[in-house]
Amino acid sequence: MRVLAIENYANATLGLVGAGLDAAGAETRVVRMHGGEAVPAGHDGWDGLVMLGGAQSALDDAEHPYLPEEAALARVFGEAGKPVLGICLGAQLLARAYGARNILGRPLEFGWREVRPTQAGEADPVVSTIVPAAPLFHWHLDTFTLPPGAVRLAESDQTSIQAFRIGQAIYGVQFHCEADTRMVASWNRDYREEIEAATPDWFDRHAQEEARHGASADAAGRALANAWVGLLR
Repeated sequence: MRVLAIENYANATLGLVGAGLDAAGAETRVVRMHGGEAVPAGHDGWDGLVMLGGAQSALDDAEHPYLPEEAALARVFGEAGKPVLGICLGAQLLARAYGARNILGRPLEFGWREVRPTQAGEADPVVSTIVPAAPLFHWHLDTFTLPPGAVRLAESDQTSIQAFRIGQAIYGVQFHCEADTRMVASWNRDYREEIEAATPDWFDRHAQEEARHGASADAAGRALANAWVGLLR
């Protein structure tokens, strides 16, 4: 199988999703938008699409003119019946592609926070992997309304739409299922100033929170990623 992955921000990589793809024997091409690469033209030759996170808003077209093209590509894959996974910004772009309203500038949701499947999520082949709930990593301000025809699959205390599905295999997740504790540690190093500005006490509590939630979060993210990868077969 061949999977296209769009990396929107430096060091916001495939992580646990990439590990699942590798274990399944997938050939993965990573397109780095932050490196100036172009959005691919279509879905031909690809079996699935992953769109990763970033600090951009999903509507920041003036600064990042590729965003509408990326959203359109997600719709092209979806309408071709191919699995799509949008994570954080990727989910926001997927929601945009399917007619939802992007909501910008909400209070920050950051750190390991509990994600709970809805009743529909408990029956979903991907999101049911985190039943009854799991601490997963968050780093976002923005959210979105539910796209027309989508099914709401998960929520957190702060964000009512943490995951949704369109059709059988088009998934948007606001939380960072790909981010294991190693990736979070790398974000701590690479984006320390940004994190301190947004949540000044994070570096005082990170070690304690990782000890409490890290192993469970890694296991939940791995299980969810592997379940989505299973849709590609």
